Amino acid sequence: MSQHTRTQILVRTLSGVAAGAVLAVAAPLAASAHVTVTPDQVESGGWSYLTFRAPTESETASTTKLEFHLPEDTPFSHVSYQPVAGWSAKIDDEQLPKPVEVLGNTISEAPVTVTYTADGAGIEPGQVQMFTLSVGPIADTGHIVIPVTQTYSDGSVVEWQATPEEVAADDTLEPAPVLWVNDAPPADDHHASGAAAGDHDTAATETATAAASDSSGVTLGLSIAALVIAAGGALLGALALARTRKASA
Repeated sequence: MSQHTRTQILVRTLSGVAAGAVLAVAAPLAASAHVTVTPDQVESGGWSYLTFRAPTESETASTTKLEFHLPEDTPFSHVSYQPVAGWSAKIDDEQLPKPVEVLGNTISEAPVTVTYTADGAGIEPGQVQMFTLSVGPIADTGHIVIPVTQTYSDGSVVEWQATPEEVAADDTLEPAPVLWVNDAPPADDHHASGAAAGDHDTAATETATAAASDSSGVTLGLSIAALVIAAGGALLGALALARTRKASA
């Protein structure tokens, strides 16, 4: 076998290995590339920190605005937000279509929307950002759907609004984040944290741990892929140098 043929085989092999490493990293990212909430299981009657994970799916545009649409049939009487560097936020309170009784209290006005707007570049392609809200009390209900409107710098808009029932009928729809209260989450729901409402410190700690674990896993995968590609480049460089020396001898 000639040196040229061996080089071609090595190039193809290394290209395949590098592509496989990139795909191995990209696959889990693509599978989780939608807006999710942690924890997604909470107890009625308490308060909870809710951390929404918002990735940018576009390859060319950044996320510049996120609108969290809070429930009006099972409203939260109090909502506050955690400031995020590089973002402005506001909470809009409105009169409800009709008064609602939640845990023995009649609510006629409640927070209905929390809007985060980027002051700069926003969430750029390949990035993800966390947004944390404090909400309560949690209504005694089955589950609470929190639709999210995601706006990109190119003007495109993604509505994460499909309910669990709609997603079960058509899994191509964009699912909204869901808080499971009395209902059990679907068997294929991989975002359950097991954290209950009631203790802000516990919920916040578990959320931070989950976020750190998620970030570490992605970082490790990208590092492995980079090492594979770098090793391939080094080997090709060595072969090229050896061929050059042989030709000049």
